[in-house]
Amino acid sequence: MNGPARLAARLARRTRLARLALWWEAAWPALWPPLGVIGLFLVVALSGLPLVLPGLAHVLLLAGFAAALAWTLRHAWRRLAPPGAEAAERRLERDSGLEHRPIATLADRPAGDDPVALALWEAHRRRAAGRLAALRVAPPRPGLAARDRRALRGGLAVALVAALGIAGAEAPERLRRALTPHFGAAALPTAQAMRLEAWITPPAYTGAAPVFLEARGGAVVVPAGSRLQVALSGGTGGTPELVLDAEAQPFRALDRGSFAIETGLEAGARLAVRRDGAELAHWSLTVRADAPPTAAWDQPPARAARGLAIRLPWRAEDDWGLAGLRVELRLKLRPDAEPEVLELPIPAGSPRSARGASQPDLSAHPWAGLEVEARLVARDHAGQEGRSEGAFLELPERSFTHPVAQALIALRKALSVDPAGREPARRELDRIAGAPEAFEHDSGVYLALRAARHRLQRDRRPAAIAEVQEILWDVAVALEEGRTDRTARALAEARQALREALEEQRRNPDARTEEQRAELQRRIEDLREAIRRHLEALAERLQRENAEALPYDPQQRLMDQRELDRRTRRMEEAARQGRTEDAERELAELEEMLRALEEGRNMRAEERQRQQQRQRGQQQMGVVQDMVRRQAEMLDRGHQRSEAAERERAQQRRQQPLSRNFQQPPQPPPQAGPNEQQRAESQQDARIQRALRRALGELMQQFGDLTGDVPPQLGEADRAMRDSAEALAEGRDARDAQQRAIRALTEGGRQMAQQMQRQFGQGQPGEGEEEDGEGEGMAGGQQGGEGQDQAQEQGPGRDPLGRRTREATGGQDNASDTRVPDEAELLKTRRLQEELRRRGAERERPPAELDYIERLLRRF
Repeated sequence: MNGPARLAARLARRTRLARLALWWEAAWPALWPPLGVIGLFLVVALSGLPLVLPGLAHVLLLAGFAAALAWTLRHAWRRLAPPGAEAAERRLERDSGLEHRPIATLADRPAGDDPVALALWEAHRRRAAGRLAALRVAPPRPGLAARDRRALRGGLAVALVAALGIAGAEAPERLRRALTPHFGAAALPTAQAMRLEAWITPPAYTGAAPVFLEARGGAVVVPAGSRLQVALSGGTGGTPELVLDAEAQPFRALDRGSFAIETGLEAGARLAVRRDGAELAHWSLTVRADAPPTAAWDQPPARAARGLAIRLPWRAEDDWGLAGLRVELRLKLRPDAEPEVLELPIPAGSPRSARGASQPDLSAHPWAGLEVEARLVARDHAGQEGRSEGAFLELPERSFTHPVAQALIALRKALSVDPAGREPARRELDRIAGAPEAFEHDSGVYLALRAARHRLQRDRRPAAIAEVQEILWDVAVALEEGRTDRTARALAEARQALREALEEQRRNPDARTEEQRAELQRRIEDLREAIRRHLEALAERLQRENAEALPYDPQQRLMDQRELDRRTRRMEEAARQGRTEDAERELAELEEMLRALEEGRNMRAEERQRQQQRQRGQQQMGVVQDMVRRQAEMLDRGHQRSEAAERERAQQRRQQPLSRNFQQPPQPPPQAGPNEQQRAESQQDARIQRALRRALGELMQQFGDLTGDVPPQLGEADRAMRDSAEALAEGRDARDAQQRAIRALTEGGRQMAQQMQRQFGQGQPGEGEEEDGEGEGMAGGQQGGEGQDQAQEQGPGRDPLGRRTREATGGQDNASDTRVPDEAELLKTRRLQEELRRRGAERERPPAELDYIERLLRRF
């Protein structure tokens, strides 16, 4: 396309735009009056004013708006003539700042045929065409602000938005009825229309939803302690009455045409609503009493397969949900003594039935080694308790090898059987304290024994027996676990004494007598005995720590009794023959072997410390997993409350009569029961959320003490829990904050696992492994029920959250922490997804539920 053709096309496009701008500048001021009339009618219609007008007034209102609209449209039509091309060209020239009408120059032709004049005209046209390269169209300027100086259009827009907000979902119906006037009394809501609603609110301990009674009557079964509420509005007549087993109670008046009554239900009866002698509705109520919970042993309690814990398999159930479970232990030889009570954890959410196994460690209890009777006690939310049959078992006790520790533990058990036997216990303590060589003359042990004796003699309080038993336990444990340190000190003293004797003999080789040789022989025997005791103490300590063998340097030979005898014989022979250098060399080699033995023991102690730190970290990650589970349970409860509220609002909207807009609608029934219940549940979740946040704070502090650093995601989870607790306390929706808390806790658990791996390394094979069937409980009684805590299931073969991996422990496969779901799990997952998709396809469900389902499908 050549230059003139391109210029012509460009000029045509700009001309069309200029014509549109001119038309809009003329059309908008012309169309504003009819649009204002339409907007004003929408405000009046959405406000509900036409619905309360008589039929004739309604018709006059519509006629007035129709006349105003026709008059404004007539005047607007006259001003909607499309602008011509010449006006568009002038608009282009003005917007582009061009003078002397260059667009008209392109269309003009010279009158003569003079070549000079034609050449001059052609030059003039080229110059005009060059000026047209900068053509532009300015935006339309209707100038409505100059016509509407009071900005009435803004006020109309605000009024229209407010009317839409007031009408809400009823906007289409209000518009329809504003355009269709009705005549006669049938168009108004009748004052004679009667509405009866009755519902029963179960007591809070049941956790059940309110039961709505059908107006046509029927039979209903409700729990004891329920509250009946009846609301009656409309109709004609006097004050209605509630007849309960021939006893009439009048309703209380809410306003001129609405009445309500509330009463408790403790027994079954015939319920009727009567007005002016006529029965409006009746129901047959059956009140079911709250049965006490039941508890039983799933298996006889016994000692756990490993360790010193006892295994307590239990099962419990209640008709409305369990509130707590405990086990009471009574000493068989003293059945009248105060029982020992252990709280057993149950799954969250007040389950109606649960089972589990707890494994508390009572080896440090004063009753350890004695036979006790165990009895389960289940409690429901109404405060009722149910007890199981008694089961007898002997509490496991720790094994002591130190003679004094054994005597102290026996004395402790005797005081448990007979707390009045203070005098025999005092004499036994005097006997033990009178032989200090039995506990290596340890002054701390002696003072503790004398303090226990003095308390038995002087302190006559019953609690003094338990305090003395605690002192005896501490002393026995110190004697048993501190034997290695005492034997190590005795060994060092024997070595120093022998070295001094050899040094004395080396300095005075000519002063050797039979007495000196006997002294040297005695010190060698003392060293041999000290080494033997120290090795026995080390063996006992390693046996308690489940070690397999004594640690030693691979470059050194293992020290045993034969090696000890061989070296001491060489030392004795060298000392007897006067070869002091050989005896000192044998002593140096013996000390070197002892030093290697001590270094190996220290290395194992360090490894044991690292293992304990790994176990602590794994337990803390198990706590994070339990927090995620509890947070998810609160999220589910919040979603259920939102669904219940949405269903209730939808039911109320469906029950409202279509004619409620013709006069003041009847008062709705009081909703104090359901709202109060939902508020109580929200407050309960707020308390749980605050408790979880406190537990998270303690966990963060413990993990920081263990590793020196806290994952930042745990801080984000703390802030999300704070927002959730505040929202729940104020009755607002806390699901967003709870979802943030779950995501942050999950990410924080992953960061904790990575940090533990970097700092302490991978657990060794066999750590924390459990046999099949022993994963139902954990030490300390911290597990129970179907929702039991899995913090004890940590270590090799499990991921940081306690789940068992697919591969064996210690493998080199980096993906060994991934477990492929089996066929049953895949089928269950597929069914859940299909159910979610089915519910998501039902578009009549509440929007909050549909949004929740879509987010679940997107995530999983």
